[in-house]
Amino acid sequence: MTLMKQLFSPANLITVTGAVLTVIGGLAYVTGAANLSVPTLFYGFPIFLAGLALKSSELAPTNLIPSAGEISALKANSPEELAKLLKDVTRWRYGQNAHLESSLKALKLWDDMKPPQLLEIEELASESGYGIRLRFQLGGVELSRWQEKQERLGRFFTSGMQAELISISEKEIDLILVPQKVESG
Repeated sequence: MTLMKQLFSPANLITVTGAVLTVIGGLAYVTGAANLSVPTLFYGFPIFLAGLALKSSELAPTNLIPSAGEISALKANSPEELAKLLKDVTRWRYGQNAHLESSLKALKLWDDMKPPQLLEIEELASESGYGIRLRFQLGGVELSRWQEKQERLGRFFTSGMQAELISISEKEIDLILVPQKVESG
């Protein structure tokens, strides 16, 4: 994620806005400008606190690996659920421990102490069509639990997909979702 994207998170913008209003209100109070100090302090300090609260529960967007040009044509015919998934994990989230938290809980791939973390997502062009690759840091969930759920992972996010799990390291795994190959007979 770029530095610019980190600086302009909604929580950062709200926190800075509240801080600026609070400082302006404080300065106005000290200089005796009551008509400016009351509203800016009255609104600025709660806005500042709200920004800090959001910042404490902020989950940054997942890193999106740039895709090649040929993916655009395949993406037009892809399942709508994959586009929603991509959009969901590449935006700022608040109040969650990890991206796809509810999905991972439903799949029983969740650990409360060390939840799996989505590190990056990539759009793929495969022989069978448009797909995505999700790279997870395993956290407290064993690789064997992921492997047990491999078949279900393929159809969990949308029907007609197949899942492939690739172990990157002892702590990371790639989940690749591509359309099932249609066998001609």
